[in-house]
Amino acid sequence: MISIGVIREGKKPYDKRTPLTPAQCVSVMQFFPGTKVVVQPSGHRCFKDEEYAALGIELNEDLSACSILLGVKEVPVDQLLPNKTYLFFSHTIKKQAHNRNLLREILKQNIRLVDYETLVWEAGNRIIGFGRFAGIVGSHYALLMWGRKHGLYSLKAAHECRDMAEMLAQYEGMNLPPMRIVLCGDGRVGHGALELLRKLKVHQVSQEEFLYHDYNEAIYVHLRSEDYYAHRDGRFWDKSDFYKHPEDYESVFKPFYQKADIMINGVFWKDGIAPFFTHEEMKGADFRIKVISDITCDIPGPLPCTLRSTVIGNPFYGYNPMLEKEVEPFLPNVIDMQTVANLPCELPVDASMEFGEQLIRHVLPSLLVEDSEHIIANATIAQDGKLTEKFKYLEDFVA
Repeated sequence: MISIGVIREGKKPYDKRTPLTPAQCVSVMQFFPGTKVVVQPSGHRCFKDEEYAALGIELNEDLSACSILLGVKEVPVDQLLPNKTYLFFSHTIKKQAHNRNLLREILKQNIRLVDYETLVWEAGNRIIGFGRFAGIVGSHYALLMWGRKHGLYSLKAAHECRDMAEMLAQYEGMNLPPMRIVLCGDGRVGHGALELLRKLKVHQVSQEEFLYHDYNEAIYVHLRSEDYYAHRDGRFWDKSDFYKHPEDYESVFKPFYQKADIMINGVFWKDGIAPFFTHEEMKGADFRIKVISDITCDIPGPLPCTLRSTVIGNPFYGYNPMLEKEVEPFLPNVIDMQTVANLPCELPVDASMEFGEQLIRHVLPSLLVEDSEHIIANATIAQDGKLTEKFKYLEDFVA
């Protein structure tokens, strides 16, 4: 008998998401005979304890009998159980300093850590994640902010809605006013943002149309990395080379910031990549963007105006480009920023359902039956008190 424990999220502010919904717990036990799922009670999970109990799922504060523990966000150090296999987003692979002690303790307690972020297919694409919902919510925020900035319409934030259906219902019968949106990013996040714009039937235009035509309706252009970065020596675009040697590339985003009202940022970013624009460029009279929804929220990152991450209860701040500092949002001559770092938390029910489906379909077979494609092995950061070969580069980080 393999026992899987669904842990209570302990990191504050509390995350409402869960890796398995009540119905999915039942599915796991049906699809994988000899497997039992136990759920740790929680007062802040988006599914109530009673919903699990109603389907016969055992609720137990003590998960020490479980060999595998599933969570979402980082587990507080004092809540770790030794000698277990944990799956959660550890946010350690980029040497995030605030999680150094977490990784140290995982090694000390002989924990096997499988990080959702490192679960990838052979081609390198991520298997599982919440990026789609980050994109959807971030795109919604961009539209919400434009309405609030100009007093044109009022929308509830996603977290104020019961689910995504209620969030989308707000747009029924609404004609969005003219606005020019530039959407950057081609991964899960970017495609989530794209999904919402398409659902709302915002008119997509080509790059040439965006830059040289005028419209009396809401429009957007979707850009990929080759559209806003170019090799400094004028060589042909090479995506793999760009990520290996980002210092050889420069931003060519200027024509778009001269024409866009709203920017939605959903790009993958790493150290060495040039920012989209500089503080000095933002002071120019030709810098048109007035609303930015920075979904990926890298600090430091591609947007010099992303000064900090915000929280769901207070998601906005204003950026004064002349002063290069934060001010109150929705004031004249201010760029309004949304920089919530955990956007999928705003639609926890929808996000949890999709995440659990991916987990059951693509991850648990390798974890519980046979890891024939080495999916779990390649995603294991720590095991037997040591970093695995693939993650040896973290040794100086935990030393």
